[in-house]
Amino acid sequence: MADEPDSSVLPHAVVTRKKRLRISIIWIIPVLAALVAIGIFIQRIRSEGPTVTIVMKDATGIEAGKTFIRYKDVRIGLVSAVELSEDYTKVLVKAKIAKHAAGLMVADAKFWVVEPRISLSGISGLNTLLSGNYIGFQAGKSSDSQTLFFALDEAPIITDEPGRQFVLKTPTLGSLGVGTPIYYRRLNVGQVTGYTLAPDGQSVDVSIFVHAPYDKYVTTSTRFWNVSGVNITLGADGVNVRTESIAALLAGGVAFDVPEFATGDSKPAPAKSEFTLYRYRAIAMKEPDPVERRYVLYFNESVRGLSIGAPVNLFGLQVGEVTDVGLAYDPKTTVFRPRVIITFYPDRLVSALPTGQRTRTGKSMAQMSPEERIRLLRRIVEEQGLRAQLRTGSLITGELYVAFEYFPDAPKVKVDWSQDPLELPVVPGSLASIEAKLGSILTKIDKMPLDAIGRDVRTALASLDQTLKDANLLVNRVDTQWVPEGTKTLEELRRAIADANQVVKNADTTLFSKDSPAPQDLRDTLQEITRAARSIRVLVDYLERHPDALLRGKPTEKP
Repeated sequence: MADEPDSSVLPHAVVTRKKRLRISIIWIIPVLAALVAIGIFIQRIRSEGPTVTIVMKDATGIEAGKTFIRYKDVRIGLVSAVELSEDYTKVLVKAKIAKHAAGLMVADAKFWVVEPRISLSGISGLNTLLSGNYIGFQAGKSSDSQTLFFALDEAPIITDEPGRQFVLKTPTLGSLGVGTPIYYRRLNVGQVTGYTLAPDGQSVDVSIFVHAPYDKYVTTSTRFWNVSGVNITLGADGVNVRTESIAALLAGGVAFDVPEFATGDSKPAPAKSEFTLYRYRAIAMKEPDPVERRYVLYFNESVRGLSIGAPVNLFGLQVGEVTDVGLAYDPKTTVFRPRVIITFYPDRLVSALPTGQRTRTGKSMAQMSPEERIRLLRRIVEEQGLRAQLRTGSLITGELYVAFEYFPDAPKVKVDWSQDPLELPVVPGSLASIEAKLGSILTKIDKMPLDAIGRDVRTALASLDQTLKDANLLVNRVDTQWVPEGTKTLEELRRAIADANQVVKNADTTLFSKDSPAPQDLRDTLQEITRAARSIRVLVDYLERHPDALLRGKPTEKP
């Protein structure tokens, strides 16, 4: 079978086995580790917040990897690097913020270094003594995110506490400072948070914070006053000492309240409202006068002790105050005179005047027209003698005040009722009157011939001394031992003569020393001495003529 193929040349199938890839179990651990590392890396990237840069003046107590950022005592970040700025003037602190706190990094957020601080307002940061310094954080209210911040030099007094901030305007800062307490009815309800110089440079703006719920008591009618330390005032009203508390005595303080005259419909003051800071409570709670009138007074005496703010009284009731004290020059007489400007409050004046002196229409001074007011003043000044006078308000301080009273005997004056401000007449003060009287007395004493009187006194005393000596010699000649009555009389006479001699010896120093009696008393004494000397001389002459009179007595004259 030539057509059948040869089986030797036919192809044969060859069966081959594929080799299986075998993975060793030792590779499982590295693979799992790599997967875990990748997962941790991804989780870290997803949980990590932004990196912020905080600019500080110095890095006191700040260390990379150790210093945390805390917000409400919760760690929200960690300092990762501390380096100098390019100009070497600042410190750049880089910190990584946690993902959950990323939304807090806004434009008005604040950072500061928390460290132990001791001040009059208190002690803060004691927990850092063990844990070390950390960076404090205060959340902002802005919606704009930010990564570059400038740290505060000091920790803010108020962070997230409920309440409201206000601004007090004062001419000078005084003893106020950051942390100074705010009082309401002697309760500590807030504190001073800062102060800056006003843009015009004429006052100081003091920022304060009042905690809730006390902030609702700050209304549009509230008055603030300074209670720092001890407030001592010396004025015409005497010495006044005021203090709020021991804390205010040491660290100062500010108090506020609503005056009694304020209307009941006062509303809570909006935040950042501005108030005036008064010097003390009396001024702050003083009711304002709707109308003020200015008058001028010209005195012819010293106004030493009269200061701005001194009271102006009408019959003992305060109706105004002194607003200016100075000198005025009169070119006609070329004389300087003290010039005092006073402010009258018309409503007080009308309430102080007797009923018969008020206007017939019942109007108050504030409601009067200028013509009606001038007519009223003309009547009480020209007809009833109303005058201004300087008086001493306190003997301790020597402060003066202005008093208005009636002086019916005062000289008539011509008042120019068209002047503005109107000049009111004055009378000399009580002290000036006393000084004038004393000056008149001293002038009369100076005119007395004291030298001539002294010479006459010395002559009279010499004559009296000689008379006493003659009387003593005469008495010693008489032997009166056997007459008891005569002996007693002579002994009394000797004692009188001895006393007179002593008077003569001391007369010169006694009568002419700087502490000698007044001239009138001296004249009376000389007259008594003259009469005594005359009587002694008469007695001596009689004894010389009748020595037996010492035994028998003086004979009785027959009628």
